[in-house]
Amino acid sequence: MQLHLSTWPEVEAYLERSKGIIIPIGSTEQHGPTGFIGTDALCPEIIALAAAEEADLLVGPTFNVGCAQHHLAFAGSMTLRPSTMIATLCDWINSLAHHGFEKVYFLNGHGGNSTTIDAAFAEVYAQSSIPPGSSHGHRVDCKLRNWWELSGVFALCKELYKKGHGSHATPSEVAVTYFAYPGHIKNAPLDPEIAPNGRFTDAEDYRRKFPDGRIGSNPALATPEDGGKLVKKASTALIEDFEKFNNE
Repeated sequence: MQLHLSTWPEVEAYLERSKGIIIPIGSTEQHGPTGFIGTDALCPEIIALAAAEEADLLVGPTFNVGCAQHHLAFAGSMTLRPSTMIATLCDWINSLAHHGFEKVYFLNGHGGNSTTIDAAFAEVYAQSSIPPGSSHGHRVDCKLRNWWELSGVFALCKELYKKGHGSHATPSEVAVTYFAYPGHIKNAPLDPEIAPNGRFTDAEDYRRKFPDGRIGSNPALATPEDGGKLVKKASTALIEDFEKFNNE
């Protein structure tokens, strides 16, 4: 069930049987010469929608621009300031809580979002704690899970890509998007075949150290078939993880 394809009476009916919702969250940033700019938002969205086809759960709109300032030297990348993202997430969560949602599960596709999402959760919880008696009356529990950390998913990544997985523009995330959008598969020369690793600071430093945008990866290994396996593994694990959270 998708929030955007539902009517308000359907959402009210859903709330009679469940107080939980999944929000895919990611980023709009470069993913090398062959990865979609929307990869980090598309992966959790694809997985969440696959889970919704198998189970009675509600998927909200994808939060698709995150904290990605270090990618701004590559055309098409977008970012939010951490303070902007925190404020926006608080408004999303409080809007859902206002209607009676008590469990908001964020399925994340961009590691660079994690600290900011956690800070937003802290802001939401502070509204019920500081000062005494200031609660808005709609208590809510939030959870963050990176899709590759769902049970069994990273083990499958290592099995599929024994060399050249890396940490950005990885073959696993590219494969997931190619599975969902096979008509948009990209081909481009990758030199070197496996990108270098290393740390970075701002956008200029990132582009200087990683000229084609990849970090430690060889996305040429990605296939739609691998993506299908990853989506199946992740969506099955997501259903289990979400239901456990929703019943806590």
